[in-house]
Amino acid sequence: MKIYTKTGDKGTTSLIYGQRVAKNDLRVEAYGTCDETNSMIGLALSYLNKENFQGKEIIEELYHKIQTNLFHVGAELATPKGKEVKWSLASEGIEEMEKYIDEWDAALEPLKNFILPGGHPAGAAFHVARTITRRAERCAVALGDEINPLVLVYLNRLSDLLFVTARYVNAKLGFAEKTLHS
Repeated sequence: MKIYTKTGDKGTTSLIYGQRVAKNDLRVEAYGTCDETNSMIGLALSYLNKENFQGKEIIEELYHKIQTNLFHVGAELATPKGKEVKWSLASEGIEEMEKYIDEWDAALEPLKNFILPGGHPAGAAFHVARTITRRAERCAVALGDEINPLVLVYLNRLSDLLFVTARYVNAKLGFAEKTLHS
């Protein structure tokens, strides 16, 4: 099978079930931004390859599930209104993210100021993934009632988890957080 199909050469692409839309359609922007999030998570994880700290395996396993779930989110966003979604998003993934948000946040110094994104390359990449997720969420919100409301919850919670993960990884690897200058 060839990678290129030439069907998008005139600026259109197919949603699930074959409906053709412009490549700048809001649905395409939304699921494309989820793909961007997924890639940035992969980059963040790659920065952890040579690092060792207690809990690293949990992060890797959790984000493997999240990367898979982001494909389900993309399927939700790529399915036209009124059509059956072939791969569904489950609320269990949201509950698992909340568990780790609470657990990892409890292990961190409480926030007293805004922090600047950065630190270890993995921490910085998790911060970038968070901002991309927020953009995906904004695109999904713009689609209104055309999408499963669980998509919005998932993306909102994922951005929270990515923020806490960035802080947690930075703390585990000894990178102090920098705060805003007053």
